[in-house]
Amino acid sequence: MVVTTTAKVPTRKVTVPMKATTTRLPVEVTCDAEGLTSRAGTALLTGLSDRIGLTRGLVSSLRVHSRAVAHEPGRIVRDVSVMLADGGDCLTDLGVLRDQEVLFGPVASNTTALRCIERLDETMLACVRKARAASRAHVWRLAGAPRRVILDIDATLVTSHSDKERAAGNYKGGYGFHPLLCFEATTDEALAGILRPGNAGSNTATDHVEVLDRALAQLPAGSAGPGTLVRCDSAGATHMFLSAVVARGLSFSVGFDLSGRVRVACLAVPEEDWIPALDAVGDPRDGAWVTELDIDLSGWPEGTRAICRRERPHPGAQLTFSDEGGHRFQVMLTNQRGSRIARLEQLHRTRAAIEDSIRCSKASGLRNMPFHSFSKNEAWLELVLMGCDLVAWTRMLLLHGTDMATAEPKTLRYRLFHVAGRILTGSGQLKVRLQRGWEWGSAIIGAFARLRALPAS
Repeated sequence: MVVTTTAKVPTRKVTVPMKATTTRLPVEVTCDAEGLTSRAGTALLTGLSDRIGLTRGLVSSLRVHSRAVAHEPGRIVRDVSVMLADGGDCLTDLGVLRDQEVLFGPVASNTTALRCIERLDETMLACVRKARAASRAHVWRLAGAPRRVILDIDATLVTSHSDKERAAGNYKGGYGFHPLLCFEATTDEALAGILRPGNAGSNTATDHVEVLDRALAQLPAGSAGPGTLVRCDSAGATHMFLSAVVARGLSFSVGFDLSGRVRVACLAVPEEDWIPALDAVGDPRDGAWVTELDIDLSGWPEGTRAICRRERPHPGAQLTFSDEGGHRFQVMLTNQRGSRIARLEQLHRTRAAIEDSIRCSKASGLRNMPFHSFSKNEAWLELVLMGCDLVAWTRMLLLHGTDMATAEPKTLRYRLFHVAGRILTGSGQLKVRLQRGWEWGSAIIGAFARLRALPAS
């Protein structure tokens, strides 16, 4: 597909009487144009899925009939994930792709897509994960693997006001589900997730181990090792989970509750033992210090260290305890080595970015668990993860070097995916002509050029 920018030249000048109080022309709307699309850039997602082998992997692994069918289950799964990456949050939103068949090909009806999701049992979901892992390995070969793999694990609450299967009340007084998710920090890929009832515990070690194992299965062979860092908040500070991390040859960095003995240790640190903390760019941060605590950690994995951060609280912050200076304290556990404890603490603090990843995933279908059946909502979560991956891979392969390489889905949809264009066919080629002067037109054209240049998997 070739994408160009152009403009429609008016054939005659129209003079419209204007009122002194308005600066807008009267609007007349007609439905007499042909070959228009409002999703010119969304075709990047389907094209990328085809190019990296994700579509082929899904089709081959989810095929249930030897005979040809109108809509392959693997292609339906791909289309639902593209729809979620495009901003949809329920199955009827497939219509935005179905109505643009010239761009996206034949798209299954809502009923057919629902039947496909109903058949996605654990065996078929394992096939979906396998196809995602194979595509991820191809993407990392093309874009380059992260210099250090960092796995961020965190839970979030998904509100459900209906009586859906296994929905339950949560610790914040709401009602719904409590999924646990894992993202790769550098690439923002959604590696793994499990759907849980709303009353699931925040620090359930078995759930953390399951998510970790699923995330590791998504990584290309040889990419996980002692340098791989697993980060969690204090919910991950359990003996079982950290022992599992160490048993898999990984490093960990988790928050730690301020128990009585930890508080005493924080307040007992001599003033000269506090060193300046680092800000996001690695410079000393004013009003914040770190130190390594001397506390008994014999019950934790060998090599575990406790690092404390002391800072002046922002105005209005509530303190649970304080010293004479009114400082706020935070403690983390890690088995990473090295004397640069300020750097270790800074690296742990950057895990807060997972909140942005979760927020973006909620804007890509996670906000709504649309089905009554828990198993179908589990399948929905898996497709949400794949949709998040497609967005991340688009940034890595098609938008690198541009100001959209780090853009969030909302920005990408406005600037890239939801761009109007005119579709032209002829001479065995499909062309999309965009508005001349569109600020991000060159980025769209460049993304399609990179897509065509990608070596097929």
